[in-house]
Amino acid sequence: MTITKLGIRELIEFTLRSGDLNASMNSMNTALEGARIHRMLQKSRGTHYQKEYSLEREVELAGKPYLIHGRADGVILNGDDPLIEEIKTSDAAFEDLTENTLTLYWGQAKMYAYILMSDEDLTQLTLQLTYYRRTTEEVTTKKQTYTLAEATEFFNSVTAEYETWLKLQTELRQSRNKSIKNLAFPFDHYRAGQRELAVSVYKALRLKKQLFIEAPTGTGKTISTVFPCIKAMGENQIQRLFYLTAKQSTRRVAEQALSLMGQQGLNLRSITLTAKDTITFPEEADLAPEDNPFMVGYYDRLKPGLKDILTNETAITRETVEAYARKHQLDPFEFSLDISLFCDVIICDYNYLFDPQVYLQRFFAVDHDDDNFFLVDEAHNLVSRSRDMYSTELSLAPLTDLIAATKNAPECTPALLRAFRAMRRAFFKVAGPLIDSEEVESVFNEPAINFNQAVTKLSDHISDWLGDEKRPQNDFTKAVLDYYFTCLSYLKIADYYDETYRTKINLGDDHDREITFKQVCLDPSAFLRDCLDKGRGAVLFSATLSPLAYYQRVLGGNEDSLCYQLPSPFPPKHQSILITDYISTTYRNREANLAKIITGIKTMVNGKTGNYLVFLPSYSFLSTVSLAFTTAYPNVKTVTQSPSMSETARTDFLAAFTPNPSASLVGFAILGGLFSEGIDLTANRLIGVAIVSVGLPGISTENNLLRDYFDSQDEPGFEYAYQLPGLNHVFQAAGRLIRSASDQGIILLMDQRFASQRYLRYFPPHWQYHRIVHSAAELAPTIEHFWEMTDKETNKS
Repeated sequence: MTITKLGIRELIEFTLRSGDLNASMNSMNTALEGARIHRMLQKSRGTHYQKEYSLEREVELAGKPYLIHGRADGVILNGDDPLIEEIKTSDAAFEDLTENTLTLYWGQAKMYAYILMSDEDLTQLTLQLTYYRRTTEEVTTKKQTYTLAEATEFFNSVTAEYETWLKLQTELRQSRNKSIKNLAFPFDHYRAGQRELAVSVYKALRLKKQLFIEAPTGTGKTISTVFPCIKAMGENQIQRLFYLTAKQSTRRVAEQALSLMGQQGLNLRSITLTAKDTITFPEEADLAPEDNPFMVGYYDRLKPGLKDILTNETAITRETVEAYARKHQLDPFEFSLDISLFCDVIICDYNYLFDPQVYLQRFFAVDHDDDNFFLVDEAHNLVSRSRDMYSTELSLAPLTDLIAATKNAPECTPALLRAFRAMRRAFFKVAGPLIDSEEVESVFNEPAINFNQAVTKLSDHISDWLGDEKRPQNDFTKAVLDYYFTCLSYLKIADYYDETYRTKINLGDDHDREITFKQVCLDPSAFLRDCLDKGRGAVLFSATLSPLAYYQRVLGGNEDSLCYQLPSPFPPKHQSILITDYISTTYRNREANLAKIITGIKTMVNGKTGNYLVFLPSYSFLSTVSLAFTTAYPNVKTVTQSPSMSETARTDFLAAFTPNPSASLVGFAILGGLFSEGIDLTANRLIGVAIVSVGLPGISTENNLLRDYFDSQDEPGFEYAYQLPGLNHVFQAAGRLIRSASDQGIILLMDQRFASQRYLRYFPPHWQYHRIVHSAAELAPTIEHFWEMTDKETNKS
């Protein structure tokens, strides 16, 4: 029987944690700095001191073998007074630590003591707790004598408490596996490509591989990836499935897939994690943790709440979490995270695995866990998202505002004001040469070490100031806290800085306040690979993942990761892909080609009465084209996307695309915007899509840095920085057209660059029947012929 590992820290925190949930401040401690402090203290000990001493004990809990293990920071076995040392580091003063925090600290040491005394046949030893306050470098040492009898009683009580929860988890998993055993695919047949997709996912899981899949729209990606993972779960190959996505709409699709299987008898627990600022109760918004009734005494009420929801619910959505959180007076966000420990499927945003600032430490603090498997939906979105996750910036403007606010903030101490001013000087000192040169930005290939040191010093001062419990909770304190968290974020990313980073300094119009330092991550692929390696394997999939080699490279695929490209499940004849090679939409040629563009759009609309979408690369170009079109053809009904549309405006825009319209509608939208992916206008709600330009991202310093970086790696820099991201927007926009087996329509690619080999070689297989149209006179009969043929086919069927 496979033995399960159980970390001592995890065991102690789950069984002994009590009292309040305090989320007001993060420690400045990073893993790297904590390790450095540990090494410094360990090095100062005597010759008989053994650091990082491994301890483990095999026990049987809930009928299964578990290996309880951990590493004591230090052990001394020589002499008459054996000792175990536990080292902790934080920003708070020792005397400010809560009673429960100290209980947890001592609890770890006591677990180590039991194993050590049992192994070494000792009757007693000394427990030493060494606490290092990072901001002041103050060291506090506490000791207590501990006997084997005390240690045995403590160890048994902790494991017995944990066993009750293991029994609950075991019962839930047994029930789950029984329901999975005879679970069938929830449809009476597989669509084209679905069986192949499901088999490839199952094989990747069995082989512990990463799999990159392009599965065109209509394949049924969600059910085809989730179903084989659930079957593998029933065989105990994995215990936990993470379904990671960028959008709420795809989270709902995952929930629906599980609901379908639930109707077939599947009995497992799934949870959808919701962002903290969304799920937090309104009445919590302006309360300090010590005044928040959902946080005060949180851990004293948590376990009854967990048992209640786990024994009564299976599909745990946001609404379910909120209902039970109110019932048991628990903070809903933290409650959802605690529930997730007992769930089989966790549906959540990318950042819970990939973002170094917010990832789920309860699952991913360890380097690897074969019980976890990852499904990454709409994986093309992860390219830009991951660069943002590993980049960060710090600006002078909020600091300048803080300094000005100190005049009316008596709670601001002279020391804090000096720290603010020192940080302001650091901005100007490093940015000084740029200001003198009258340039607006500068880029360096190394970290701004002196600036980063200034950020660290400011963070230390703010941490000390915030540590005063008598500090009033007002607007000034909140502003200081916000800037403090921004500093922490900046320093966290500084730990990752390597050859894939650049430092960029930007000046705004007002040099006295608008200076920004940004740490830009150009290639987070190695970081993504580390995240993916935390599980048994992963499947990264999307309808638009061409070319697969590019996405495998930038999304952290390893040397033995697999790639698979499925054909479209729909007949190619259902769509006509036309390339107008007589239209140029490069920036300098747009005005000269404007008449050709609007004529081309009108020719498409003339082909058949229906709804059409026209995608353009920018709001300025959208405004120009839509105005020209409505001026030339005022009788054609149009709707236009605008910047910062409200939810109501978005709904109204899509609602205009009615089925079976009596008159044609043309919608103008942004390529790469909110209407170019994730919307379903099925059947005849949409019969044509025109895409104006190849969608290249705007020329910018950061895109040029990307280009130059990949060029330096002997990889195609322009393609990686500009061409392929733009082409993905094109594929996504075109994908709005064919959403079901009955959909038919025109895809009009309005840019002569699409006809070049540079672009044609990246077209997916289901675009192989594209046609190049050489003149406006050729376009109309080509479109008419398509509709004649499809009408005949429809009448025949």
